[in-house]
Amino acid sequence: MSGTADDATSAAHRSIAPRGLGSRAPTTALTDWGRKQSASLYDVFVLAVTMLDGRPVDEILRLAMDEVPHLLDCRPEGCYMLRDGRFELEATPSTRTLGGRAPRELTDPVEQLTALGGEDGAVHFQEGGWGWAVGLRSSGGLLGYLLVSAGKPPPDEDRFLVYALAQPTGAALYNAEARRRDREYARQLFRAIEERDAVNERLTALVAELEEQRTVHDVLARTSVTDEGEHGIAAAVYELTGLATRVEDRFGNLLARAGPVPPEADTKPDPLQREQLMHDAMRELGPIRHEGRLIGLARHHGEPLGSIELIDPDGTAGGAEMFALEHACTALSLELAHRRSLAEAELRLRRELVDDLLTGADDGGAYARAEAVGHDLHGPHHVTVAQWRGTAADDRFLGAVGRAAQGLGLRSLLARRGDMAVLVVRGEPRDSGLYKALADEVGSPHGAVGIGSLCEAVADIPRSFDQAVRALAVRRQSHPADGTTTCEELGLYRILARDKDAGDVTDFVREWLGALLDYDDAHGTDLVHTLTRYFDHGGNYDETAQALAVHRSTLRYRLQRIREVSGRRLDEVDSRFNLQVATRIWKVSGPAL
Repeated sequence: MSGTADDATSAAHRSIAPRGLGSRAPTTALTDWGRKQSASLYDVFVLAVTMLDGRPVDEILRLAMDEVPHLLDCRPEGCYMLRDGRFELEATPSTRTLGGRAPRELTDPVEQLTALGGEDGAVHFQEGGWGWAVGLRSSGGLLGYLLVSAGKPPPDEDRFLVYALAQPTGAALYNAEARRRDREYARQLFRAIEERDAVNERLTALVAELEEQRTVHDVLARTSVTDEGEHGIAAAVYELTGLATRVEDRFGNLLARAGPVPPEADTKPDPLQREQLMHDAMRELGPIRHEGRLIGLARHHGEPLGSIELIDPDGTAGGAEMFALEHACTALSLELAHRRSLAEAELRLRRELVDDLLTGADDGGAYARAEAVGHDLHGPHHVTVAQWRGTAADDRFLGAVGRAAQGLGLRSLLARRGDMAVLVVRGEPRDSGLYKALADEVGSPHGAVGIGSLCEAVADIPRSFDQAVRALAVRRQSHPADGTTTCEELGLYRILARDKDAGDVTDFVREWLGALLDYDDAHGTDLVHTLTRYFDHGGNYDETAQALAVHRSTLRYRLQRIREVSGRRLDEVDSRFNLQVATRIWKVSGPAL
C-alpha cells in the first residue's frame, strides 16, 4: 500500500456521503444539528488526529468502537477486516463499551459481508434488531467493516456521524498497514544486511582458509618435487604449524624430526603401548591427542605405515594445524607406500634371481638382473643356507637373516628355498659369524648354517648350493646340532650318498652297522652313536668319554658290546676303516638308513 495518511484524509474530505444510502444528503441543516452534532464532529476530528499518530491496528479499531456510543444511539458489535479476499473478525468492543454484555454475532458473517459487494448495508444479527455494516476504506479500496446495532434505525444525521468516524478510521488503518509493511521491509532489509555481512565474513574467512590450505599444498608439494622424503615432510609440518614434529614408522622408530623436540619425546615407546596407540588411532578418521601430542596416521589400504606427531603439550593446535597434519600424513603414506612397493619389487626380483641362480641361469641374463637389484655378480661367490628349529622360513625370518648379513657387511642376494633361507654371498667361503648374528636376531640359538664351496662363475652356484645344503644337514645331525658347518669340513661326506649310489651306500651301511642299529632299536641303546663319537675323536678314550658325558669304564663296556654285537674288531685296519666310513654315512644320512 503506497498511499499516506494525507491521501486517505483527502479522500474522506472529497466524499463523506455514506455508501449504501444513495447520494441523498442529510435533510436536517447544520443549524438544526445543534451543539451536540458540532461537538460530535469535533470529537471525531480529535479522534482522527489520535488515530493517525502511529497507533497499531487493534488500538485504532478499539478507539473507533469506543467512540460509537458517544456519537449516536448505537452500539459497536465488532470489526471485520478483509484478509486475502476473506473477511475475518479482527476486533470486538470491550465489555465496558457494551455495558457488560457480550457482542452480538452475525448469522454467516462471511457470506453476509461478501454479499454487500464492497458497499455499506444492512446485516442481520442472531439476536435480531437493526444492524449496519459501515465500510472502512482508504484510497486503495475497502479494508473492512465496522458493525453497529440498535433497537431501531437511527436518523440520517446520526448515521452521518458513523460515516464521519469511518473515514479517518480507514485512513488510520491504511497508514498502520503501511507502517507495518515499512517495518517489515526494514526488518527484512536489516536481516538481509546482517546475512550479507555474515556471508561476507564467512567468505573472508573461507578465502583465508583456502589460502592457508593452498600454502599447505604448496609446501608439501615442494617436498615431493625435491624428493626430501620424511625429513622434508617433518620440516614442512614444522614450518606450517610452528610445533615440533616427529615422523615415526609404525613401530615407533624415529624416521625424521624438526623443531625443538624435548628429550622425553624421543623415547621409544613400549611395543605393546605402541600397538595399542596404533589401534586406537586407526579407529578415528582424523588425528588424535595422546599425552601432549597430536598424532596423525599415515594409512595405506587400511594399514598404518607410520605416524606424524606434533608436540603440543598446551593443546594449542587448531583447525589449521589439523589440516596441515592430515595432508602431511597423506604425503607420508604415499612416500612410505612407494618405498614399500619398491622394496617388495626389489625383494621379488632378488628372490626370482636367486631361484634361477640355484637352478642354473644364463650368465649374461643373471649378471644384468643382478645389476638391476644393485648386486655385482662378477667375481667369487658362495652359497650359504640357514635353518632354525621351530622357526618357519617366512618373511620375518628372512628379514632377520638379511639384517644379520647386513650387520656383518656381507654383500648378498637373499631368498627362500623350502624351509631354508638362502644367501648368494659375494666373496670366498668362510665362517663370517652369521650363525651368532642370526641367533641374536631370532632370539634363539637352536639353528644351523651351512656354507657351500667357492663359485668362480654363475654356473657353479647350483653346486655350491647343494654343498651348503649337505653341510647344513650334517650340522643338524651332529652333536651339537646348532652352529655352522662349511663345505670344506665335510671331507668324505661330499662323495657319499649320491642319488645314483644310494642303494649301494644303504647296503654298505647295513652290512657294517646293521647289527648295531637293530640292537639299538631293540634295547634302546646308543651303540652306533657311541661308535661314531669314538671315531670322531680319533679313538681317544678320554675325549670320547667326555663328549658322551660318561665314565671311561662305561665307554670301555660299550665298545666291548659293540665288538660282541657287530662281530667286528676295532683293532683291525680294514674293519676299523669300513666301520668309520659307515658311521660317517650314517651321520650324514640319519637314522633312516
